[in-house]
Amino acid sequence: MARKFIRHPSDIPIEISPGHAADAETKTLSNVSHGGLSFVAREHHRIGSILDIRIPVSCPAFGTSGRVAWSREENGRFVIGVEFLDKEDVFRMRMVEQVCYIEHYRKEVELKEGRELTSEQAALEWIEKSAEDFPDPDDDTSGETR
Repeated sequence: MARKFIRHPSDIPIEISPGHAADAETKTLSNVSHGGLSFVAREHHRIGSILDIRIPVSCPAFGTSGRVAWSREENGRFVIGVEFLDKEDVFRMRMVEQVCYIEHYRKEVELKEGRELTSEQAALEWIEKSAEDFPDPDDDTSGETR
């Protein structure tokens, strides 16, 4: 089954917990698809297990639950694929994706150009420069499969 993923900047943290926020561990978001996301972890997560997911880059933070759909080992770590339990989260996640790209852009401008932008300034610049190139989730150009 082909999956349509959007490659994320590798510096976007997500918090994953097995149902208890106190047990949350910070991971790195890898990809987002129509119905879920993937992240990199040091440990394997059992297929079928339910995880609480929180992405704290937006206000309020995006939070949802997901079921582990697949797990594969790569270079001593695990890439974990999670499907959203609430199908309405797909739209909400799309908004979070844009926030992730804007936050990455803000950090990149500061690093490369030495300009410090507010989140609002970064959003305006990113929209002007990049929004039309933001991947369409209905576009099958990424070619990543699971």
